Amino acid sequence: MPWTRNDALVAVGAAAVDLTGFALGSQSDFGRVPAVGCLLMAVSALPLLARRRAPLPVLGAVLLAGLVLNLNVPMAQHFNAAVVVALYTVVRSRGPAVAVGAGLASAAVPLVGLTRWPPPLVDVAAGAAAAVLVVCAALVVNRWQRDAEAHRRLLADRAVAAERRRIARELHDIVAHHITTMQLMAGGARANLAGDPEVVREALVELEGSGRMALREMRQLLDVLRAGDEPESLAGGAPGPAAPGPRIDAPQPGIGDLPRIVAESCRAGLPTSFDVRGEERALPPSVGLAVFRIVQEALTNARRYAGGARTSVVLAYGAAEVRVDVADDGRAAGPGAAGSATGTARERAGGSGYGLVGMRERVALHGGTLDAGPVAGGGFRVAARLPLALADGRAS
Repeated sequence: MPWTRNDALVAVGAAAVDLTGFALGSQSDFGRVPAVGCLLMAVSALPLLARRRAPLPVLGAVLLAGLVLNLNVPMAQHFNAAVVVALYTVVRSRGPAVAVGAGLASAAVPLVGLTRWPPPLVDVAAGAAAAVLVVCAALVVNRWQRDAEAHRRLLADRAVAAERRRIARELHDIVAHHITTMQLMAGGARANLAGDPEVVREALVELEGSGRMALREMRQLLDVLRAGDEPESLAGGAPGPAAPGPRIDAPQPGIGDLPRIVAESCRAGLPTSFDVRGEERALPPSVGLAVFRIVQEALTNARRYAGGARTSVVLAYGAAEVRVDVADDGRAAGPGAAGSATGTARERAGGSGYGLVGMRERVALHGGTLDAGPVAGGGFRVAARLPLALADGRAS
């Protein structure tokens, strides 16, 4: 049908209100209710069915029907519900100039054909006041709708910005860790080309494994980003086959993957110890991923800025929290280390990359705290505390 159910309900409601008012007014003025007047009053509400598609013609039709009613059944001036709805729709959908013209016409046309002419000033004032009230109400609603739409777009932009930060953080964690490992393995293989071939073979195997792991994690991240996309259609319109690759529900890294990245760190030339304190138990996936990424980033920074330094990773389970501590002594093993322990600690603390910022965002997301900075005597320490009660949705 060319109209919606809501349009039909509005038209029926306006007709009912106008018929009731006309019947009461006619009974008071004439002592009877003219049938012609009732018919014309009902007909004047019928154009409201098309008010959304053609608001201005609908207002003209409603005013014309009211004019015919006034000429056939003279009675006191009235600004009926059909005129209110039609004028409101015009002001909502048209510009200010059209709204002003529609308001003037809606106030003037009902005055034609009244029992007294010229009409009393009170009747003119009543029609003008009714038109102004309807126009002002429509303008207020328009302003409110624009503000609501602007607020919705602002929230959408903020959500997009937050998602971009999350993607950048994930990509940084994946790329920085694995590329750093691959760089160190490639350097070790090159340094031993004329030496022990077994060492070169182990370095190349580790290099291949790190590259494969980086590719798998990046594919998982991209699959998550594409999860809401529809499959591409074929020429005939049928949906095409799903793109090959890992399942989008592949598990994200967690606490169970910490021994693996600690072993990778050791093989990459960073002596690293791993210690678990407290009673081990399952953690929420988001908390496990946050702990994994914090340790991964801290070890990557240790290899980058203090290669060869002794590093320790401590994971502690508390009654309502989990704590992770990654610290290195800052003493590089050999002349290949970049800079002094003090210099590298300052550089790591004041860096402008995604590393420390990403860790702080992850911890803040779970309502925890993060301390990162140089320690007395040399080295660097990253300590994070994640409350499990907040992560589980319970009161802390």
